Amino acid sequence: MATLHKDRLSAIDASFLAQERESSHMHVGALAIFAGPPPRHDELLEHVESRLHLVPRYRQKLAESPLETGRPFWIDDPRFNLEYHVRHTALPRPGSEEQLRQLAGRLFSQRLDRSKPLWELWLVQGLESADGGSGKRFALISKTHHSMVDGVSGVDIATVLFDLAAEPNSQPEPGARWTPHPEPSAAELVAQNVVDMARRPFSLAGETARALSKPAATAGRLREAVEGVAEVAWAGLNPAPETPLNTKIGPHRRLFWVRGRLEDFKQVKDALGGTVNDVVLTVVTGALRRWLEARGMRTEGLELRALVPVSIRTEAQHGQLGNRIAAMRGPLPVYVGDPVERLGVVSAAMEGLKESKQALGAEVIAGVQEFAPPTLLAQASRLNFSTRLFNLIVTNVPGPQFPLYLLGRELLEIVPIAFLPENHALAIAIMSYNGGLNFGLLADHDTLPDIDGIGALLEESLDELLAAAGAGKRRGGSRRAPDGSGADGGASGRGKRSGRSSRSGSTRRSGAGGARTGARRGAEASVDGSN
Repeated sequence: MATLHKDRLSAIDASFLAQERESSHMHVGALAIFAGPPPRHDELLEHVESRLHLVPRYRQKLAESPLETGRPFWIDDPRFNLEYHVRHTALPRPGSEEQLRQLAGRLFSQRLDRSKPLWELWLVQGLESADGGSGKRFALISKTHHSMVDGVSGVDIATVLFDLAAEPNSQPEPGARWTPHPEPSAAELVAQNVVDMARRPFSLAGETARALSKPAATAGRLREAVEGVAEVAWAGLNPAPETPLNTKIGPHRRLFWVRGRLEDFKQVKDALGGTVNDVVLTVVTGALRRWLEARGMRTEGLELRALVPVSIRTEAQHGQLGNRIAAMRGPLPVYVGDPVERLGVVSAAMEGLKESKQALGAEVIAGVQEFAPPTLLAQASRLNFSTRLFNLIVTNVPGPQFPLYLLGRELLEIVPIAFLPENHALAIAIMSYNGGLNFGLLADHDTLPDIDGIGALLEESLDELLAAAGAGKRRGGSRRAPDGSGADGGASGRGKRSGRSSRSGSTRRSGAGGARTGARRGAEASVDGSN
């Protein structure tokens, strides 16, 4: 992988830096739960260090261009200290999942230090077994700035740490010991900006010559690009509705998750039509419909808009760090009461979105942004994440359907964690792994104290679809419990509900209608339905 000293951030990468505010943090990540006793901290450090050469960006930090003469650079961190980034902590007894959620919420409430490489990995010990038995579990919480990784390329610290078998795979040798390049001076960075600006006309001239050599193909591509930009503009001129989800938020976060089975979503798809991704979006839509109605909001004629990331990464760019994504706005028809009809509306809308030129238009706009000065780029970034354009982020990441291992310990499940743009109180990330399909809900701590109620409504929304598909409610037994014991224990969503407090008999009422409470090529599948 060619990751060079003084690589310049792309316009998309830089836009995530520009969007970051005191209340809107632009890091993403995951919470992974493993079977078995936790490794020692020094053992994990050694494991990470042995594979860090596979993700060289993780030893690099930001260097801002002086006087905003260009986008920032990635440079080697001469003071890189792995122990700063790989940390460990322990849950107090009893080590419940509620305590784990609270810890993850606190960690995701803290911005990453921009003077260092923009990532952290937390080893969490003391997690109790899922059924209160003697089974041991531990967790890893990963946190990486969105400017480093897009969730589409699948290249981050977590992917290189996992193995396909209990015995660790042999990895390419790192070669010579890593030695950081000298930190460039401000004058060197300004000079690099001047060189890059001087190269732009030649780059454009080369692209123009290649385009003129194939006039028919170029004309067709240009026509599609114009249509695509027009569709993006039209989407922007039709604002998303105002909802309780779109309000001023603070820096603090809540995390909640709901466990499901991929088989259940496939059953609905096979019986009622659409794709797995359509079923996922329909489940989200049904839950939000009930939640809004419980808040006293009329849903007749109301259609929410979800920001759905799509990949614009070419085959030649797979395996590279950095962002090659654009955003499309997918409809969530909360006005539809019948779950089967709702799935049909979602499926038709997503099919139309795939056939539209919105993704191409977003790609063209992303290309134009490469030539924008930093000040204009920052303004465009804030506009792209405006509440005028969407109500919440919903991203679906299809993961591997086979077990992964860390230092011989099996990865039982993984919860994806998205981010909250300014004035957006909820983001939902979904990921499938080894037969499971988990919803990770990230919320503003003060705006959504009833996030567990939204989790319960997701389960109820899926139950509606399963009943309509003739499959009854969600069944247990096929997925192992999160402690690897084989007990049903809530892994399938029945019995002990996973995102919920493990204290028996907890039935406090939430604000969501009295509901009982108790990371490859991911984003592109949110549109292509390849699940």
